[in-house]
Amino acid sequence: MGVSVDEFLKLLDELPEVRASEAGEWVGFKVRGKGFGYLWEETETVGLKATLQEQIALVAERPDVFEVQFTAGQFGWVVVHLDRIDADELFELMAEAWCLTAPKSLVEAFEATHEIGGKIAQ
Repeated sequence: MGVSVDEFLKLLDELPEVRASEAGEWVGFKVRGKGFGYLWEETETVGLKATLQEQIALVAERPDVFEVQFTAGQFGWVVVHLDRIDADELFELMAEAWCLTAPKSLVEAFEATHEIGGKIAQ
C-alpha cells in the first residue's frame, strides 16, 4: 500500500484540464481556474476538496490516513498521507474533488467515459 508523489502526479493525468501551479512549498491543482487539490512533496501529502460530511467521515474512520485541513463554505478539505492509501482509493478521492470543482458539462463528459464516473454520481 502507498502511493508515491510520481504515482499521484500520473493519476492527475486521468483528470481532464488539470493545471498545476507552484507556490513555494506546495503545488496547487485547478480545473478551469478553480482549485481542487494541493501537493506538498516534502511531506508526501495532498490536500483534496471534499464535502463537509465526507471530510468528517474520512478523518473519523482513518485518522492515520486523513486529517482535517480546513473548511470553506460547504466544503471540507482533507489532508491525505500518500504512503498510507492505495492508488484506487486516492484516485476516487481525487476524482470526487475534481467533480466538485469542474463545470457540469466537463463532469458529465468525464463520467460518461471513465469507469469511476458512476461511483461519483451516487
